[in-house]
Amino acid sequence: MMAYSEDHIALAAEYALGTLDADERAQVETMMSVDKDFTALVEAWERKLGVLNQMVGSVEPRAEVWEKIKAAVGLAEAQLPLQLPQAPAPLAATEVAAPDAAADTSNVVEFSRQIRRWRGIARVTSALAAALIALIAVQVTRPDLLPEGLRPKAPPPRIVQVQAPASATPAQYVALLQKDSASPAFILTVDAATKNFTVRKVGATPETGKSFELWLVSDKLQRPRSLGVIGSNDFTSRQALASYDSDTVNKATYAVTTEPEGGSPTGAPTGPIVFTGKLIETVPAPAQPPR
Repeated sequence: MMAYSEDHIALAAEYALGTLDADERAQVETMMSVDKDFTALVEAWERKLGVLNQMVGSVEPRAEVWEKIKAAVGLAEAQLPLQLPQAPAPLAATEVAAPDAAADTSNVVEFSRQIRRWRGIARVTSALAAALIALIAVQVTRPDLLPEGLRPKAPPPRIVQVQAPASATPAQYVALLQKDSASPAFILTVDAATKNFTVRKVGATPETGKSFELWLVSDKLQRPRSLGVIGSNDFTSRQALASYDSDTVNKATYAVTTEPEGGSPTGAPTGPIVFTGKLIETVPAPAQPPR
């Protein structure tokens, strides 16, 4: 939309308010017929004033409510009348030189028009201010008198998001079960929290008709305890350490023996020990928060 002068804006506002004389209304309607942007300016003023009319026109508070409204907005005492600037009296014809008479008269007429437009703007501004004050006062004192769409709404509930603490990674222990440093056979991984363990086959190949069996060897136990046969797949998982305390699990020696297919028939090692190893901590336990 193009930029308009204050005079054009005042004309549009007074046209929407209905305070122009016949000539000025004809001027505005002529401009609206040839300038769509000016038409949009007039319609914008009509929408603003129309909304205010809808807001306050259908509400008629009782007399005692008006007294409360006046007290709330500080209008309980008598108000001074609005003083508007007076237009200077036009120059007398005898005081104007004959050659410049036409020019001076046009200046006086133009100045008078500007005074009327500023008076119209003052009336529009006063109407807007009064309507807003009345609306705010009614919203504060008697919101039930307002239409549903104009009643103050309760603030929306505040949603607070709480970040859940990240789950702490439990400590992890690993043992390399081997015959010597150059011949790793199995990798044993133990979860310190659950005591579940997983055996991964690396380089061991069982003999035909034989099975590898894993044993827990500790000075706290009278004899080695079987942790089960290591399966033929690459990974074997067990929960056989759940009945042992953490100190025994972490400090024990883990041994692999060669047993008959399916494991030792006696519950004790019967074949030779072919691979051994001890656990080392690879993932530390989470630090405890200070108290």
